[in-house]
Amino acid sequence: MSRNQVEIIEYNGTKYAEIIWADIRVEKTTFFSPPESSFQFGLLAHEAGFIEPPHYHKPFKREIHDLQQMFVVQRGVVVVELYSDEGELLREVTLRQGDGIVLIHGVHAIRVIEDMQCISVKQGPFLGDENDKVFVNFQKKNT
Repeated sequence: MSRNQVEIIEYNGTKYAEIIWADIRVEKTTFFSPPESSFQFGLLAHEAGFIEPPHYHKPFKREIHDLQQMFVVQRGVVVVELYSDEGELLREVTLRQGDGIVLIHGVHAIRVIEDMQCISVKQGPFLGDENDKVFVNFQKKNT
């Protein structure tokens, strides 16, 4: 049975992640992120024969105060752990080929179950690990 909506993971009114399962099907192009989000994602869907005219996207200065990241699994199995701001393990999500997740808020970690390769997309520019990542030491305890 295929799904037609993303799965939203929220905690205390804050959206932490959205999962795009591999079996989600849409009839037409559908964006799941709200228009005001700094990270726009969706599924492009068109019937055979559709042609989009050549185009480009207008440059527009944007100011981004959050850093969202998206993984799409090409092969393998990976578990994404999502933590609350207080360090509680909120959820472990197992992703397989074709599944994707948008990490919107909070601390996350990954655990590779089977050799994996993911497409990873996030806002740039990349300033190096020392300026990009903050490592935290949460004790794993499920709520």
